This record gives sequence, structure tokens and C-alpha cells, in this order.
Amino acid sequence: MRSLIALFLLLFQVHTIHGQTSLNKIDLDKGRYEVGFRHYSSTDSTRTYSRIYDYTNQKIPRPIPISLWYPSSQNVVNKLPLQVLDYLEILKEEEEWENLPNEQILNWFYYANNPANQAHIKENTKAYFGLKEAQGIFPLIIYSPSFQASSIENFAMCEYLASQGFIVIASPSRGTETRWFGNNLAKEVETQARDVEFLIKEAAYIPISDLTKVAVMGFSFGGLANIIAQMRNDNIKAVISLDGTERYQYDLLKKSPFFEVNKMDVPYLHMAQKDIPEKVLNEDKIDSTLNTKFVLYDSLSLNRAYRLKFHDLTHSYFSTLGVLFEARDVRQDKSDHKIMNAYKWVSILGLSFLKAFLLEESTAKIAFESHLGQVGTDKNLISYRKKGQKSTPFTFKNFNELATAQQYNSLWELYEESKKKHPDLNLPEGSLNTLGLQLIFNPKTSTQGINVFNLAIQLYPKSANLFDSLAEAYLFMGNHKKAIANFRKSLELNPQNQNAIDRLKTMIE
Repeated sequence: MRSLIALFLLLFQVHTIHGQTSLNKIDLDKGRYEVGFRHYSSTDSTRTYSRIYDYTNQKIPRPIPISLWYPSSQNVVNKLPLQVLDYLEILKEEEEWENLPNEQILNWFYYANNPANQAHIKENTKAYFGLKEAQGIFPLIIYSPSFQASSIENFAMCEYLASQGFIVIASPSRGTETRWFGNNLAKEVETQARDVEFLIKEAAYIPISDLTKVAVMGFSFGGLANIIAQMRNDNIKAVISLDGTERYQYDLLKKSPFFEVNKMDVPYLHMAQKDIPEKVLNEDKIDSTLNTKFVLYDSLSLNRAYRLKFHDLTHSYFSTLGVLFEARDVRQDKSDHKIMNAYKWVSILGLSFLKAFLLEESTAKIAFESHLGQVGTDKNLISYRKKGQKSTPFTFKNFNELATAQQYNSLWELYEESKKKHPDLNLPEGSLNTLGLQLIFNPKTSTQGINVFNLAIQLYPKSANLFDSLAEAYLFMGNHKKAIANFRKSLELNPQNQNAIDRLKTMIE
């Protein structure tokens, strides 16, 4: 297990040179909305937690720090935007070093304390504390951070999406027991997936959130948690992965009891880092298959999926903090200009994908495909593959949903119509039998149950069991004449049906 933790650290490993960047140089176009921001803490009382530096071993309800970016139409004249320092103070809180002096932030959290990074801290962002929410309802993006990272690690991208009319909500990536992950990474994936689900519930308290349009976006380790959350939550309608670790650690995904690849049935966009140079692979003892592994993507068959590889980005630079503060690896990193431009296009393509497949805007899918062509062919920034969505099987469950909507009337006509559209439709005899009995034994739906049995008998005219069940249905409803007729029919088909023999003996005598 130590080797898995080492992998995550390797993905962030850097060497000697420091970047010269700024938020303005990333040049993300602001949308029509101002960006409001709130940060607060909630708790999940179903789980316990210990602060990492609380040596009393006190157990408390699991704290969930929450960062929230949202659209606002409020006039911001004479208002001061957040500075990067405001976000880093949230980082301090989430790292449980609330009282750390601000002048120690860079040294304490592994960033070089140099003039460039000191200048970043003073930069203005595009968000404002506590603005009034815009009128209307807006789609929801759950952001899952990377390995043990802060909720604010990708603040520029979150601000960008909020300015374009999305709500973005995030909590830190923290361990099951404490701030830090343990050696059981499968357990930590489950913990972060539960945090994702907590945020979906939390969003129900945001008056402007549209819970019918929910997507997840995750960087690195957060990608694993998002996949598990989507597989067990039908309300997640799209997935964006920022070089998500589901690419590198597919076997870790499979350790989850909730993993079932056919449940990954929503639009999926995976944006991956550039190929790691052979020199780096050898010097850092990195498995060379990391350049080619896309096992989850290759396994998908029921959804529309896109796999992008950014030629100018290494792993760390899929986050704002990485672009601004991470030291550059001289063995493989591109120029700052190329890194910032590529990060900009990660944000643009993410937004375009959400408009196309979460909002399902009429022209957005064409625009997204156009963006892919523009960035890939014209600018040579990415290479990509895509998969079309295969038709999902039309099952008994799907048929029953339609039948329920028409209160189980005209079932044969519904069956014929469905069979034309879905030639592989199969309505199992046992499922029809069970459904019919469930409806029969509820006095409010007994007639509907008879309709189900009539359909079943048309499909399976030689089933003694169906006629026996229909006879029981009529007996329950007090129609002895039809009960006797159907018990007799059942006996014709199966003379050994002891239930029909016993029932007829009692009823006729």
C-alpha cells in the first residue's frame, strides 16, 4: 500500500525552477455573472473524526469545511474582491493550522517563499465575499480535490464556472479518521465519495441550486471518489476528470463494493496530462504504462466519453495552486505561457462539455466538438478520442415505468409498441407473475394486477403457473367462477399442480 501513496506523491514531484505566472495571464473570460463566495463549516454526525494535532484523542462529528462559489447579479462597484491570501487562509483552516502566521504560509505548505509566490498571494481574484445570489436556479458542480488537498485548490476554475452560471461546491480531501489518509486507500476513496454525497445533500439548502442538473468534477485522487459517487447516485448526470487517478489506479476503483462499470452511464470527459518523458520515467522509477493506461475509459460502453491528452500540462497544473505556486520540473515542463494557456483550455473545454451534456443546450454539442477540433488540429494542444453512446437495453423496469404511467391499461398495445422500438425487449414470466400478485393483493390496484396477468398469459399461454396465480387473484377478489375456470386451465397444462387440485376440491365441494 505504501507504493500507492508513493505514486500520488510522484505525480506531484518537481525539481528546480519556479514559474512566472499570474491570474491575469491565465486570462479566463468572465461570464455574465459576478462571483459570490462563501466558506463555512458543517458536520456529518454519522461519522467521527479526530483533529490531527489534538493529542487528547477526542472524537468529534466529522467536520465538512465547505467552499461555495455562485452566480450573483449584485453591483460590485466599491467592493473589494478576494485576494489569493483569503483562499490560503482557508487552506490554513482546512490543514488545521488556523493560527499559523500568514507570513509562514508559503514555507509551511511546501511552496517556495520567493518574490513570485509572494506576489501571487497579493493578487486579486474574481470572487467577492457574501454577494447576493442571482435570481433563478443554476446547475450544480461538486468539486473533489486531489490527494489530501484543499477545497480551494482550483479556485480560478471554480470562479470561472460560477461566472458562467454554475454553482460550485467543494470540501477538502481528508482522511477517514483524521486530516491525513491512512494506508487503506480504498477506504479513503469511499470516505471522499461520501463527502461528495454529503455536498449534494448540502446543496439542497442552497435556494438557487437545480438538483436535477448535477455534475462532478475531480482532480487527481478526487476522480476516484467521483466515479464511485456517480455509480451509486442517479442524480449525478455528468463527470469531468482533471487527470483523475481513476486512469492510473483502476484496480483501486475495483476494490469498492459499489464499483460496477456498467453503472458509469453518464457523459464523461477525462482530460489527462502529457506523456511523461522517458528520462523522468527512469529517474523517478515511474511505471511507463502510466502514459498509455486508460483502463476505465476503454471499459466504458454505455455512455458518451471523451479522452483528451494535453501536450503542455503535467499533472500538477490541472489546479490553480499548481499553476501559480508549484516549482517547475525542468526535465519536462513547458514554458509558463504554454502551461497557463493549456490550463485556460482545460477550463474552457470543461465549461463547453457541461453546457453540452449537463444543460443539453441545443447548439452546445456542436460547439464542444468544434472546440475539440480547434484546440487539437489548429493549436495542437491536445490529442483526443471519443466514444458514442450505445443504446441502453430496454428492460422490464423500463417497460413497467411506462405501464405505471398509464395505470396498467392497454398493456398489449404498449408491449407491441415497445417491441417495435426495442426488438430485444424481454418481459420475464417470473417478473410479470410477481408484479401481478403485488398489484392484486393491494385492493386499490387489483384490477391493474388482472391486466398484468392478461398480458402475461398472452405472452406465455402454456404457463400453468400463470393461470394458477390468476386463479388465486380472482379468488382473492371474490370472483369464484373465474377462479375455478383458471385453476382448471392450470390443471390442463400441469395435471400435477397440487395447489390447483386442493383449491378446486375445496371450492367445488
